[in-house]
Amino acid sequence: MSEREIYDMCIIGSGPAGLSAAVNARVRRKKVLLFSGESGLSKVNLSPRIDNYLGFPGMNGNDLYEKFKRHLEEFEIPVVKQKVQTVGLMDSLFMLQTRDAIYESRSVIIATGVAVRKLIKGEETFVGRGISYCATCDGPLYQGKTVTVLDYTGEGAEESLFLADFCSKVYYVDMTQKAPAFKKANIEVITGDPPEEITGGDTVSALKTRGRTVDTDGIFIFRETYPPGELVPGLAIEEGSIKVNRKMETNIRGLYASGDCAGKPYQVAKSVGEGQTAALNAVAYIDALQPAAP
Repeated sequence: MSEREIYDMCIIGSGPAGLSAAVNARVRRKKVLLFSGESGLSKVNLSPRIDNYLGFPGMNGNDLYEKFKRHLEEFEIPVVKQKVQTVGLMDSLFMLQTRDAIYESRSVIIATGVAVRKLIKGEETFVGRGISYCATCDGPLYQGKTVTVLDYTGEGAEESLFLADFCSKVYYVDMTQKAPAFKKANIEVITGDPPEEITGGDTVSALKTRGRTVDTDGIFIFRETYPPGELVPGLAIEEGSIKVNRKMETNIRGLYASGDCAGKPYQVAKSVGEGQTAALNAVAYIDALQPAAP
């Protein structure tokens, strides 16, 4: 980039909370960037009928979500259809890393929802000890070693190619039913054999699927939603959700969370309200950092 671009607010997640946060921040004339992930979908899309969203009784979930998206488009809010892999803080700015780029922002709102898939047995035990959710971040640690990619979204295919450049062997476990035909000889595709358990001692040593045991030094998992504590190192988690106060502030200054990732109840109206609350408080935080725009 010829000029360093700094956003006022980056919002991770394109469900009701994320879209609400984006619209409310844009109304306050902030420079906003929304990350939607690869699919750009929300679990609201899967709801055949929503009866408790005020003003829209009996609404089809997908139809309601389309209304949310049109509201976003009216404000011309840019959307990046890539998943944020990690968030760090450097010189009072947040650095958000995707597969292809790094973005800088004065504030961040996490609105990633909750994982709809259960963790694999042993996964939580080995996070940081052989389990990773970011090949770009942790892949180089496995130079000359054997790794396994569990792909639930499709993005794991490209990451497998990246890993194959310096790992001796890459097992690609396809959970999308759309496994590509890899041309690299050191990538082995496993299809129709779902993972059941991750085992090891101090670090990961094997992945057990329904039909076999794969010896591996590391496992990279690609899902739509990651455990929030892995997305942002040092983020306070309480009972599996991001710990926030009434202002939707986390324990990290300038970082907010809203919607399902901030705890129950998992309801559209609650998510929309929390997205607005997070955005307005983030706006106040940004305004306190710098003079208001003319």
